[in-house]
Amino acid sequence: MLSAPDEQLMRDARDGDLRGVGVLFERHHARLFNYYLRMTCDRASAEDLVQEVFFRVLRSRQTYKDGTPFLVWLYAIARNARIDQVRKGRREVALENEETHRDSRPCADEAVMAGEETELLKRAMAALPEDKRELLVLTRYENMKYEQIAKLLGCEVGTVKVRIHRAVRELREKYERLARSRVA
Repeated sequence: MLSAPDEQLMRDARDGDLRGVGVLFERHHARLFNYYLRMTCDRASAEDLVQEVFFRVLRSRQTYKDGTPFLVWLYAIARNARIDQVRKGRREVALENEETHRDSRPCADEAVMAGEETELLKRAMAALPEDKRELLVLTRYENMKYEQIAKLLGCEVGTVKVRIHRAVRELREKYERLARSRVA
C-alpha cells in the first residue's frame, strides 16, 4: 500500500478502503502547508486549511474520477477551500517575521543582504493579487507543470504561460518598487 501511486490510493478510498488516505496525507500535507503558507502568510491558517482539505478529500472521495491526476484533483479541493475561507471574511495577516539564525562567518554581510532580498521578495509576493500569487506558488514552489495548472484552472496551457509571464512581470515591478523605497 505504501508504494501505491496516489491515483490508486484515491481509487481505493473512493471504493471504501480508507487506509490509503493516511498515506496520501503523509505524502502531501507538507506540500499543501507550504502552498497555503505562501498564499496566506499565516501558519495557523495554513494548518487549518490543510486539515480542511483532507477532511474534504474524505467527504468528497466519491467524486474522484479515474484518469484524473491526483495532484490536480487535490489542488482543486485546496483552491476551493481557500476561496471559501476568503469568502467567509477571514483576514490575511502580515508576513511573520521569522527569526533566522545568522552565524558570524566572514560572509555575514552577504547573508544579511540575502535576507533583506528574501524579505523584499516575500513582501512583493504578498502584494500581488491572489490569482497571480497562486500561479507563482504553483509553478515556482510547488513545481507543478503548466499542463497540470491548465487542468486545475480549466484553461489552455498557452493561457497559463501568459498569466505566469504577467505575474512574474508584476512581481518584478513590485519588488523593484519596494527596493527603491528602501534605499530612499
